Amino acid sequence: MTMRKALTIAGSDTSGGAGQQADLKTFQELGVFGMTALTVIVAQDPHNGWHHDVFPIDVAVLEKQLETVLAGIGVDATKTGMLGTTELVELAARKIEQFQLKNVVVDPVMICKGADEALHPEIAISLREVLLPRATVATPNLFEAGILSGLGALKSVEDMKEAAKRIHDFGTSYVVVKGGSKLQHGNAVDVYYDGQSVEVLESERFDTTFTHGAGCTYSAAICAELAKGNSVREAVNVAKDFITEAIRHSFALNQYVGPTNHGAYRSSKQA
Repeated sequence: MTMRKALTIAGSDTSGGAGQQADLKTFQELGVFGMTALTVIVAQDPHNGWHHDVFPIDVAVLEKQLETVLAGIGVDATKTGMLGTTELVELAARKIEQFQLKNVVVDPVMICKGADEALHPEIAISLREVLLPRATVATPNLFEAGILSGLGALKSVEDMKEAAKRIHDFGTSYVVVKGGSKLQHGNAVDVYYDGQSVEVLESERFDTTFTHGAGCTYSAAICAELAKGNSVREAVNVAKDFITEAIRHSFALNQYVGPTNHGAYRSSKQA
């Protein structure tokens, strides 16, 4: 059997629930071999209310990592997460172009869950102009979709639909706007847009704050399924089920944060 391979170009979440840690766990759970190119290191301060500190990796170091994987091994799918600086965004875009990568999932991370402000505003411009045109699928959350689309705060499913259409216009083939816990709705709602029709995806909503890494996990599941040869629509279906089970069985890590449970989807299938 040929093992499918996926690359995550993203940050390291020291607490283990988000970033590359979430991506690798998701890849493993879905039967895909995961590889990494580290972009930033995120540390949390237990002596200051779990304040997030973000430390970008030097561009030359990221390029060496990307050459290792892309020139030395090859991939079936790639996802990007937190990139941290415009230079890192531009490098990721160049490598996607240079190696003609297919099945590219762009999760346009602009803020750490629990942080108070977005990363540098110019990163949004770079994502919009440089990286999104090279994406197969973009997976912004409500905040990110509002910034990228220029609509500001998204407060309804109709807002999400309009944002998805605008983001698609930047060159992304497919868009999934993740409603997450911020959208006031009875169900967990996402919007899927393929350039022609808009579909509202609904699943059970859980009354929990233990959702650390949910966005990373969702996009990583899409990436893993694309690596296995599934269509974008099929990949999104699996990812929606995967994150639903992960949140259903999420747990407290400490007094500040609770991550999703990456093994829950597999366990639900075995039950």
